[in-house]
Amino acid sequence: MPELPEVETVRRRLEPALVGRSFEHVEIYDVRLTRPDDPAEVAAELTGERVAALERRGKYLVVRFESGRVLLIHLRMTGNLLYAPAGEPVDVPHRRAVVKLDDGSDVVYRDMRRFGTWFLVEPDALDPYLATRLGGEPLGRAFTVKVLSEKLANRKAPVKAALLDQRTLAGLGNIYVDEALWRARIHPLRPARELAGDEIKALRDGIKKALAAGIARQGATLRDYRQPDGRSGSMQKEFKVYGRDGEPCDRCGTPIEKTRVAGRGTWYCPACQTR
Repeated sequence: MPELPEVETVRRRLEPALVGRSFEHVEIYDVRLTRPDDPAEVAAELTGERVAALERRGKYLVVRFESGRVLLIHLRMTGNLLYAPAGEPVDVPHRRAVVKLDDGSDVVYRDMRRFGTWFLVEPDALDPYLATRLGGEPLGRAFTVKVLSEKLANRKAPVKAALLDQRTLAGLGNIYVDEALWRARIHPLRPARELAGDEIKALRDGIKKALAAGIARQGATLRDYRQPDGRSGSMQKEFKVYGRDGEPCDRCGTPIEKTRVAGRGTWYCPACQTR
């Protein structure tokens, strides 16, 4: 599933093409994309809207319109937003929606497994909707050691499970939690509430560094994720632990091990990240 770095990369690549442009025509081909709302009705409502800003909140792309309405896009497991300049073909496999902009270009949404969602939100409904689902932004200035300590203080769950909970922090997923824990030298099965102050600081720093590395490399392409121009990300070439079972740790040389936490495959260094 695309995580914060992948979604932020998509946002940065699409922003110059979308902001200031109007949705001239919208086609939504998949009833699952907008359910329970009718896709034809959503497409009609989107037609004519002019984009004021393109933002990100956690793993959501937030398309703000001049009308005050917002289109929330969640890519889920296999969703991609591809940008096609005017005159380029848009007939790609697994195409679920196409937005034609007023300059003749197109934004194509493709999704092989059809788990992604488009949700058109009225101006006064956005904040309440997100507040119940998302915690703070890990790259924001408000993400302090104190805030993270408070979020984990009463969590009996393993620290990895606590970080995967989007209500703890918005945007973290399986890849970047493993990478952050390696940087912080914390075992993924450590109970979150047992972390000491210096460990919380190391974890906060590890989260920021792991996410910054992912953004700098335009995300990780393991299978489906693509940038809007169709290119892959390159973060997968620099993973410290994720997916590296049996390979030597970059820090100490000990073979990386794999376990399961909260039902998710989890990689760590048994020497650097002790329990």
